Amino acid sequence: MSQLRIRDAAIYLGVSDDTVRRWIDNGTLAASVDGSGRKVVDGHALALVARSHASPPSLPDGIASSARNRFVGLVTDVKVDKVMAQVELQCGPFRVVSLMSSEAVRELGLEPGSVAVASIKSTNVVVETPQGD
Repeated sequence: MSQLRIRDAAIYLGVSDDTVRRWIDNGTLAASVDGSGRKVVDGHALALVARSHASPPSLPDGIASSARNRFVGLVTDVKVDKVMAQVELQCGPFRVVSLMSSEAVRELGLEPGSVAVASIKSTNVVVETPQGD
């Protein structure tokens, strides 16, 4: 069973240590004490809290999609050459980079500051885990 220290839980939730402690105190998040006497939270419980507190921006009006992995954000950079383009978006705390045709960039009107939705095909997501913890 994965256990995380309060500091690490706060990092993964994007909140302060104090917020995690308040959530423990009010019962939102359960905690226990590890073998070293430190307060820790269960990784699965933390994931459930993270999911329930996630508040991604809603899709812009007029957009409907069957894609489940969508990130609404702002275009921060566009690099275009004759055939291909690289588009960078800031979607909340996440930087998403997409490679597409230059024609697609023109057709979508992508430029720094424009709102866009990144749809990510889940079969192409690489999952990594920390080693040595």
